[in-house]
Amino acid sequence: MPNGSLDDHLYGDSSHGTLNWSHRYKILTGMASALHYLHNEYDQKVVHRDLKPSNVLLDVDYNARLGDFGLARALENERHSYSELGLAGVPGTLGYIAPECFHTGKATVESDVFGFGAVVLEVVCGRSPGIKIPHQQDLYTLVDWVWMLHRERRIIEAVDERLNNEFDVNESKRLLLLGLACSHPTASERPQTQDIFQIMNGTLPVPHVPPFKPVFQWPSGVPSPISSVDNSLSSLALSSQDSAGMSTSQKNSMRA
Repeated sequence: MPNGSLDDHLYGDSSHGTLNWSHRYKILTGMASALHYLHNEYDQKVVHRDLKPSNVLLDVDYNARLGDFGLARALENERHSYSELGLAGVPGTLGYIAPECFHTGKATVESDVFGFGAVVLEVVCGRSPGIKIPHQQDLYTLVDWVWMLHRERRIIEAVDERLNNEFDVNESKRLLLLGLACSHPTASERPQTQDIFQIMNGTLPVPHVPPFKPVFQWPSGVPSPISSVDNSLSSLALSSQDSAGMSTSQKNSMRA
């Protein structure tokens, strides 16, 4: 692709320059469109299973195309998840894997949403979900750090400093809250992909995000108490166009 991958622009050499805000928002909107297509509009529901910046390819106009469908799987009509032997029970890349996958070994549309949320926070903040961020004499993962700033009503401070304050405040807050909503420890509490696309377009409000990150519990049927961020659980989680996120050739190749 002419502009390489999203990863190249977030962490590559200086030849790419800093990805400006309008391009970041456009790329994430394209990803949301692609995910909506895979989950809801394609002939057979598909889970990508490995959403991350290196798998987001950019054309000359910075339209996002999801790449690397090596782990993607179609779900049968009666099924809502996919598991496969030989992948240590946890398909995907650490930092983008939903916490329930470590217990079920299954990929679902909800786990795709979790991965998308990780990418949203990464693009807005310019930080990898795998790094530790210092805050008040402690170290936090990206999602925990953003959640902490949300609780302190300082969430805008999470925006990538390399933008030099050249970003839309309302759009950035919308994306940060959406990223947290998609990162909810309980799969059933995450927004659905058809809603995500509308949230990004401003036609739906962002779901309520509690000030304290809910504690991950398994099995998930047990009500989740609200507590301060739990670093040990976070460590476990770590161990634009109508179908804009996907080119016509990609769709045709999947139908073949």
